[in-house]
Amino acid sequence: MKKWFVYLLECKDNSYYTGVTNDIDKRIKAHEKGKGSKYVYQKGFKKLLRSKKCKDKSEACRYEYQIKQLPKNKKLNWFD
Repeated sequence: MKKWFVYLLECKDNSYYTGVTNDIDKRIKAHEKGKGSKYVYQKGFKKLLRSKKCKDKSEACRYEYQIKQLPKNKKLNWFD
């Protein structure tokens, strides 16, 4: 059974990107190389801020949606 994660990373312009993956290490390496997403490619990867293990892909996508609805100053607190 695959492990799923929702994660939050910071771009070089200080914006945040929220995503889901079943391999967090591989996905972050892809972002670092500019191959993870168009958004992060354009803004530049800075660092991974938070990640949370989820029970399945559905839960990870549900959490991703919740986080994306929040204002920037509340996104980090969602992971606490």
